[in-house]
Amino acid sequence: MTARRDIEAITERIRQRSKPGRERYLGRIAEASNRTANRAVLSCGNLAHGFAVCSPSEKVALGGDQVPNLGIITSYNDMLSAHQPFETFPALIKEAAREAGGIAQVAGGVPAMCDGVTQGQPGMELSLFSRDVIAMAAAVGLSHNMFDAAVYLGVCDKIVPGLVIAALTFGHLPAVFVPAGPMTTGLPNDEKAKVRQLYAEGKAGRAELLEAESKSYHGPGTCTFYGTANSNQMLMEIMGLHTPGASFVNPGTPLRDALTREATKRALAITALGNAYTPVGRMIDERSIVNGVVGLHATGGSTNHTIHLIAMAAAAGIAITWQDISDLSEAVPLLARVYPNGLADVNHFHAAGGLGFLIRELLDEGILHEDVQTVWGDGLRPYAVEARLGEDGSVVREASPLDSGDEKVLAPFAKAFQPTGGLKVLSGNLGHAVIKTSAVKPERRVIEAPAKVFDSQQGLNEAFKAGTLTGDFIAVIRFQGPKANGMPELHKLTTVLGILQDRGQRVALVTDGRMSGASGKVPAAIHVTPEAVEDGPIARIHEGDIIRLDADAGTLEVLVPGTEFALRRTADADLIGNEFGFGRELFAGFRQLVGRADHGASAFGTA
Repeated sequence: MTARRDIEAITERIRQRSKPGRERYLGRIAEASNRTANRAVLSCGNLAHGFAVCSPSEKVALGGDQVPNLGIITSYNDMLSAHQPFETFPALIKEAAREAGGIAQVAGGVPAMCDGVTQGQPGMELSLFSRDVIAMAAAVGLSHNMFDAAVYLGVCDKIVPGLVIAALTFGHLPAVFVPAGPMTTGLPNDEKAKVRQLYAEGKAGRAELLEAESKSYHGPGTCTFYGTANSNQMLMEIMGLHTPGASFVNPGTPLRDALTREATKRALAITALGNAYTPVGRMIDERSIVNGVVGLHATGGSTNHTIHLIAMAAAAGIAITWQDISDLSEAVPLLARVYPNGLADVNHFHAAGGLGFLIRELLDEGILHEDVQTVWGDGLRPYAVEARLGEDGSVVREASPLDSGDEKVLAPFAKAFQPTGGLKVLSGNLGHAVIKTSAVKPERRVIEAPAKVFDSQQGLNEAFKAGTLTGDFIAVIRFQGPKANGMPELHKLTTVLGILQDRGQRVALVTDGRMSGASGKVPAAIHVTPEAVEDGPIARIHEGDIIRLDADAGTLEVLVPGTEFALRRTADADLIGNEFGFGRELFAGFRQLVGRADHGASAFGTA
């Protein structure tokens, strides 16, 4: 089925805008394919270094370009739950490659930091920049030119976008992304949130809080709420970079291992040495990117991807904008309710039918482009399935069920939770911003209230403890953009503002910082651009100015006469404390080079 006319119109707009950059990009990867016939162009000394630890038979095979060699890029570390399962994947991949007549080598590792560990800490100011570091680290591994394809082991926040940027930079190579899966369900996310609120109000102690957090985040795998990590996995599947049905299978299970083996064999099958050569730079095109945005809206995914998708697309010579994302939101219904957009976690979503069900519903209505290439072959329809373990230990697939297993979690198209997507772009005299509407009740999506202005999230939290956050207000937290301090996530504000809203106050947030997929029930206009440190309008807001945030109309305005507001001096902030400690001094160059949030907040430029 072809995409609906409005979806195709937006795609065509992106295609025309991207044409010069896309043509240059495709020319570069074609040249790379022709010029670098992998190991054939390496000298004997190059090869000797590249396969020094291989077996004699592997050396013969690699020296003669007789078999495909798979480069493994891994984000393994054993501190972080999402990436710890990758410890065993390289051995599994190597074994599967040998069974398929190929070879696999670990090409390199990339850093993987956890925003959960660094929330509210100085290290969070490195988080966004870690995406570009990950892309560069992966490039170092692949620069040895020993590989016919690559598999990427990554899950969480900045890791997957960074790996996608790297994969598309080496776009002449096929690329298969291999997930680790979510941890099993622990303490329900809403119960954890209640304990957090009680702690913030002084009604629960640290021991109770730590117990609740530990019961929620309790084992290997991604966190079970629908934040950036699980939004990443959805994107990789709906964009065709995973094998069908791979995203939300728990780690440490026979099916998970079978999917990893299968992904390895598929990566070997699509190299230039076979008959199904699928370079990722050609595979991912404007239709694939639009499918990713559609999936983000349909699931109420992470606001971080309004930044990451722009940077990822740019790596393939494709130029998308916040306006494209906003226009697609108007055409895509919300079909999933996963915490913080509902009470269910991602395991419940998967059990209700998961991505296979959602993809089929969207394909049948023409909301997704079906005529795309994927690592599995031609077309997205083969992803409308459930993956199961066969009797022989291999992966078998069945058509996704016609009915949702739980319509409170995963709705059919005809019973969508809301007619538009879970994300919205706001515009007005404060610039542009993003809001996640899927978790915000309709009656709270419009607020007009005086501003309370802070230059850090600590400032607001101190005001809460002092009891000065009374009445209705819109909290303005500025100097949190990428150039100011790396654009940290401001999750510590979620609990405080949630408490005040529960007390009956009408509150909202406006910030040039980030909030991620955990943006909750309080309306939050985030990623405000231009940011304060670049003299953006947010730096001209005064305490008590009336701000109107209208998520329905898509507007964000300070209600001050235009001339008066334009003539105000922008505020200054002392950012010296953000420049040193916890490695922040090493990222000074990133703060200078980074682009605007609506351009992907990248140090690499735009498409």
